[in-house]
Amino acid sequence: MISNIRYWFLLSLVFLVYLAGMFATLFENDSAQFAVMAMRMVQENDFLSLFKGPEEYLDKPHMHYWLAALAFKFFGIHAWAYRIPALLATLMGAYSCYGLGKLLYDRDTGKLAALIFMTSQTIILSVIDVRTDAVLTGFAILAIWQLTAYIETKNLKYAIIGAFAAGMAFSTKGQIALLVVGLPIICHLTYTRKWQRLFDWRVLVAVLVFALTIVPMLYAYYHQFDLHPEKIIRGKGERSGLFFIFWEQSFERLSGEGVGKNSSDYFFFFHTFLWVFLPWTVLGLVAYWNRAKQFIKLRFNYRPGEELLTIGGIALIFIVISFAQFKLPHYLNIVMPLFSVLTASFLNRMYHASHNKTIKVMLGIQYFILGVVFIACSFISFFVFKLERPIDYLWMLLLGLLAIYYSLKRELYFPRMITVAAISAIVLNAVLNIHFYPELLKYQAGSEMAKVIAEQEIPVDKVYKLSKKHTWSMDFYNQKPLIISSIADIKGKGNIWVYVTNDELNDLHDLGFDWDRQFTEYDFRITRLQAKFLDPSTRKRVLEKMHLIHIQ
Repeated sequence: MISNIRYWFLLSLVFLVYLAGMFATLFENDSAQFAVMAMRMVQENDFLSLFKGPEEYLDKPHMHYWLAALAFKFFGIHAWAYRIPALLATLMGAYSCYGLGKLLYDRDTGKLAALIFMTSQTIILSVIDVRTDAVLTGFAILAIWQLTAYIETKNLKYAIIGAFAAGMAFSTKGQIALLVVGLPIICHLTYTRKWQRLFDWRVLVAVLVFALTIVPMLYAYYHQFDLHPEKIIRGKGERSGLFFIFWEQSFERLSGEGVGKNSSDYFFFFHTFLWVFLPWTVLGLVAYWNRAKQFIKLRFNYRPGEELLTIGGIALIFIVISFAQFKLPHYLNIVMPLFSVLTASFLNRMYHASHNKTIKVMLGIQYFILGVVFIACSFISFFVFKLERPIDYLWMLLLGLLAIYYSLKRELYFPRMITVAAISAIVLNAVLNIHFYPELLKYQAGSEMAKVIAEQEIPVDKVYKLSKKHTWSMDFYNQKPLIISSIADIKGKGNIWVYVTNDELNDLHDLGFDWDRQFTEYDFRITRLQAKFLDPSTRKRVLEKMHLIHIQ
């Protein structure tokens, strides 16, 4: 394996990369939206109701927003405070990967699983572009680890912690949490044939703990929706929050009803996996293929030292989420812990079996990935957004020298392969978090205009917008949602500020409105990058403009 010193050195560098991303501007839509939803809870001292702008929000449970609101209560309303629960959940997820790997295999597998998890691309991204998945993933893998430990030991402590973690996961994203936790556990019970563990008084205690954990979320749903059948939610009246979270939610996700449809591609998550598990993708695929072949050869008969939890859980979760009509890449975050443990076990066995030829091939693949990372970082830093600060050249040079040092260091192939893979993730995400995202977010008009409002000392309670188009980042950094109005409503009003698109600005001009001050910012949907935007020579062709005008 790799030495403890190098292991903790790599983890420390990864953690610094995470910290660097904590201070970036919030991304639209989801990150900024969820932060605004949590901010409203704190400002209005209402922690039972969820609102998406002026609309009541039924789609997801409350836990993510409660944790963000708690961070705001302790640290103030800041972007970095909003990201604290995601960071802590990710660290908990990494420790749980270690625990599960150690339980199913050995300590070295657990350590490697934690490193793989922490350096997976989608996991690093989930702590800067924070949605509900970071918290879900952390509690889900904690539940899987602890419930598996209960199955193996019958220790009540593990059953209680596992049930609590499952309740927290359920309170974060609903029924998908039960699938993510339940399917791997069912695979483990099936393979080990320890079904008798379910018929034990400790399971009743665990069920009680789970029920008590989800009570606050259930009460909040009941208070907001079940007590008010007159509310119209998504065009329907008499909506029950309890019925939704226990029954309707999963069917709405699978059918696309309510949340909409964005993909009927049943292979969406298969090709998405190719980038979300970088730099470990090839190793993960080879690990899965080898384990699958082994189980088929054994006809799935139990053999000590083997486990079906990871490979079976991954397969079943993939099948379930692939049938959903609404898909996003970060839905795969929930299988990253299982892939991390599976990949770590494969690598550890390969190391102990002294498969030097295979390891050498894998090292070559990791060199290739590192080379692609260097090209991508150069492209970002010298073409897409050119470096301007001297300090950026310094830290990039240091990281480059570090990568070159470990690539050329004369040592066994295995530790070099692990190190090169981790360094690839560190270099890429350092460039993204420190340079690329801050430059990219300059094209997010809402947050940029909020800076103008602060610098010009414009009263936020006098800023209007003319449509229901969401302005999440501006709302968050103003710490107050823009007032939704219309041209008819603002007519005759004086000394107000209006945030408008190009078309709305032209409409105001044609209707005879006059303004004495105007600020303009470029706008782009930054989470949907395209080649024309990345090319500085064509970037302006895809940019829109947002304006803030003062009407006397």
